[in-house]
Amino acid sequence: MGKTSVKAKILYGEGDAQSLELHLNILERAGYSVKTAIGRKAIEEAVRQDKYEIVVLGHTLTRDDRHHLPYMAKKANSLTRVLVIHASGKHHEVDAAIDSRDGERVLLEALSALLEPAYA
Repeated sequence: MGKTSVKAKILYGEGDAQSLELHLNILERAGYSVKTAIGRKAIEEAVRQDKYEIVVLGHTLTRDDRHHLPYMAKKANSLTRVLVIHASGKHHEVDAAIDSRDGERVLLEALSALLEPAYA
């Protein structure tokens, strides 16, 4: 997948630094500018302090975090889209979910699809 020219504000949160680095590199290579946060408290703080077009929640967050953080992100900014990696089930506030085993292409396609209506 080629580089994007979209300059959306994206927050990517994970439960651990190693997983965060892996997906962050994928997103940055695709041309996205991404702010990162590790752990639930850091993600909550980030969505309270700034507005994001997309919040990506990674697979190393707990199931509870992946369930509650979408609500927090939407409460902070109702226009925020939420992409959950490796979500176990559908949550009402999640705009897209992918399995962590789906790979780089699926992640980038899901992100692009979430941005499409806003930047079309």
